[in-house]
Amino acid sequence: MLNRYIFSIYLVLLLASGGVAQPQVSTSSETEYFAMLMEGKKVGFAIQSQIIAEGKVTTTERVSIMISRADVPVTIDTTETSIETTDGKPLGFEVVQELGAMTMKVTGTVHQQGKVDIIITSMGTEQKSTLEWPSGAVMAEGLHLLALKKGLKQGTEYTAKLFSPSMLQAFDTQIRIGPKQNVDLLGRVVALTEVTSTYTMPGSGEIVSTSYIDDDLRDQKVIMPVAGMQVELVACAREFALGENDVFEIIDKMFLTSPKPLEDVQKAKSITYHISPKEGTQNLTVPSGDNQKVQQLTDGKVIVTVEPVTAPKGAKFPYKGTDSTILQATKPTRFVQSDRKGIIDLARQAVGNTKDAGEAVRKIEDFAARYVENKSLSVGYASAAEVAASKQGDCTEFAVLTAAMCRAVGIPAQVVTGIAYVDDWAGFEGFGGHAWTQAYVGDKWVGLDAAFKSSGRGGYGPGHIALAVGNGDPEGFFEIVNTMGQFKIDKVTVTK
Repeated sequence: MLNRYIFSIYLVLLLASGGVAQPQVSTSSETEYFAMLMEGKKVGFAIQSQIIAEGKVTTTERVSIMISRADVPVTIDTTETSIETTDGKPLGFEVVQELGAMTMKVTGTVHQQGKVDIIITSMGTEQKSTLEWPSGAVMAEGLHLLALKKGLKQGTEYTAKLFSPSMLQAFDTQIRIGPKQNVDLLGRVVALTEVTSTYTMPGSGEIVSTSYIDDDLRDQKVIMPVAGMQVELVACAREFALGENDVFEIIDKMFLTSPKPLEDVQKAKSITYHISPKEGTQNLTVPSGDNQKVQQLTDGKVIVTVEPVTAPKGAKFPYKGTDSTILQATKPTRFVQSDRKGIIDLARQAVGNTKDAGEAVRKIEDFAARYVENKSLSVGYASAAEVAASKQGDCTEFAVLTAAMCRAVGIPAQVVTGIAYVDDWAGFEGFGGHAWTQAYVGDKWVGLDAAFKSSGRGGYGPGHIALAVGNGDPEGFFEIVNTMGQFKIDKVTVTK
């Protein structure tokens, strides 16, 4: 039900494992292998290698994760390569993401002037852009050199700005050296140094990973809490890392129990949720907006009232305002390619001759609900252009396609992730991880849910609780990782 949920687990693991310093080796580099464990079950692997040649350091990491959703296997496989000088200056990077049936390649060239040329290739089409290199940001070798300089003395603390090629973002990272201790590596006990890394993205909270490294700064074990689960990378033999995976069913991890069954959710005027963080969770943050109001209590609990707004009549499009956030929601991104001809053609077909923005977004929602014919759980995470071509996917694919079609006709739109109530999905009743869309009409953000409409659940309604809002790109996943699995719903009040 939430491809982004699986994708977020993978992205955080890639960030964590890529954020630990690796030793320089010769061109005949020794490759390191890791088993990926989730709740004690082997679900994938990571492979790390490094080559030094012609004054360049090329660090490559491959991460593969396989998870089952309602007995449907989903595999996400990504190879990330960073290219730097021997003194740690960034030169470029490449990311190849195989997201279920979809493949996306991102290449970046870093220029001395601080500009980065980006080329995104998917389905044989290139999307080019330029971004600013974050001042002071480093990748694998730059972090390694910093770690060599700081050493492994207990109590040492330092900061770094770590650039993630997969997310095209830099993260402020706080690193603290802990004690040396005996660590179990799949039955092999080794004395290793504990290193705690705290990754921060503005507006998205913190992710904390604990690594255990040897005296040569080699990663041996990484532990990270992700969406209420314990996820680990453990150094091991190649045969075990690449060996058969356990079946890890994630559906039950994606659902939250409701205090009581909810009837006729779509007919409710509003629903108020009393939410409390689970033990050990700090700073539970739920976004407030036009469709949901949030009251933060002093004891850490949160009261969320969801009351969907109605699109105002007579609003025109395309958007002509100057608000920077809303303008950002009109632009194409690598997962919401609203500038692609195929997306533009679909949007024009859906909208027809209407001049009313509210009517236009409803037509787009209806069109997307009918357009995705194969409601497949096997798609890892597809972009809007890929959905337009394949006509398959689940809620995330409906969401990015809807957002892209809105943007293609000049209506600002965002991808929203959170939870939504279902009375029966794969045998579960309660709140499941979900994704939908919101479009800016007149002066309000209006909720759209083509996936729910397609399944006969009526579309967006008061049974939806938003946890994060973004462009559908990977940087938005941090918020979901921080929130999913970290709270429970104590009380629900329905207002008819």
